Amino acid sequence: MRARPGHAIAVVLLITALAISCTPTPVPVQPTQAPKPAATAVPPTAVPPTATPAQATKAPAAPAPAAIEIGASVPLTGKYGSLGQQVKPGYEIAVNDINASGGVYVKDYGTKIPLHLTIYDDESDPTKAVSKMETLYSDRKVVAYLGGCGSDMHAATVPIAEKNKVPYLGVSFALYKIHQQGYKYLFSPFVKSPDQGKDVYEYLNAMIPEGQRPTKVAIFQEKTDWGIELCGLWRTNAPKYGYQVVVYEEYAPGTKDYSDIILKAKAAGAESLLCMPSPPDGLAMIKQMSELGWAPKFTLMIRAPEGITWGQSLGPVGDYVTIFPSWHHGEKFPGVAELNAKYQAQFGRPADLLTGPAYACVQILADAITRAGTLDRDKIRDALAATNMMTVEGPVSFRSDGTGVVLDPLIQWQKGNLELVWPAEHATAKFAYPAPPFDKR
Repeated sequence: MRARPGHAIAVVLLITALAISCTPTPVPVQPTQAPKPAATAVPPTAVPPTATPAQATKAPAAPAPAAIEIGASVPLTGKYGSLGQQVKPGYEIAVNDINASGGVYVKDYGTKIPLHLTIYDDESDPTKAVSKMETLYSDRKVVAYLGGCGSDMHAATVPIAEKNKVPYLGVSFALYKIHQQGYKYLFSPFVKSPDQGKDVYEYLNAMIPEGQRPTKVAIFQEKTDWGIELCGLWRTNAPKYGYQVVVYEEYAPGTKDYSDIILKAKAAGAESLLCMPSPPDGLAMIKQMSELGWAPKFTLMIRAPEGITWGQSLGPVGDYVTIFPSWHHGEKFPGVAELNAKYQAQFGRPADLLTGPAYACVQILADAITRAGTLDRDKIRDALAATNMMTVEGPVSFRSDGTGVVLDPLIQWQKGNLELVWPAEHATAKFAYPAPPFDKR
């Protein structure tokens, strides 16, 4: 029987299919292709020959944070409250000024980021200050600390910054010993004891003709680390500049009765008084000096007379006293006039003595963050160490121990006002000397 044509074709197709199924399937060769460039891509020619597509694509930068967190534990109440009330506005006004221009430029994010400042009141209690510092680190994740007021307060808080490896910028303390502990994260654009210990004599010799100088010196030493340090330097340096320490007396912080040491100084014929009491102690001391009739020709009383409460509490009795506060609103540096105008609008007076150094701390930090180009704390720390800039307190740089190279102006109470009397190129008034008896002021 003859096969039908369609049946023959089917048979042929079946045989062909069987033959193909018995032949191994060849693996196709994939052509080598250059990886596709990323959206921000480098040209393909810049990709190493061995780079994979993942290696050749640069990961996009992380989004910028909403703010740069910084924080401070400041004594707004307690024995250092009058000092903290000067520091706090300095920090706040500086942050507001920087944020008004968009914030701090950070290269890692390619944009400006505003500062967010958290300030806690530690009530002039070192233990509470330590707790506040830890909270700022754990809860706020601060990239830098701003300090409070008082050498003993900084002595308590700086080790926390060092432990947490967070840069620390602090003013309103002169204790040099803190800077000799090997701390790497501490920076202070504020005059320290070694300068204060000699500057008082150098300035007196520059301002007063020989033969008229108050060469017989009484030193009242507070029984604290800073008291021992600074008063010891005053005693050591005195003979080098032609001065004689005729009385050196100690007292405990919080002492109420200073009559014994005042009468010793009066009996010894002391013409100068050098001391560094806290505000409450200084007020008590000067009132009792007035009551006992001992009016030195020259008085340097660091800390106590730095707030406006001095003049308000004492009136003419508080005049003629001098201070080393590291700044005065009359200084002729860029930004001082603008700071004074803002402070005047808020408080009805030019910026207070500690406000300028506090403002400068924020200026220095913002500059360091921009130069670091990152919010990495260690890189910010390194940028701070390399600081060399102009601030409202003048040119600032740092020594290897974190102490600031800054101006040390001498300020004096005159007729209820704080006047800058030295150096002469910044002076707002002539140095008033000698101080008259209290009942003739």
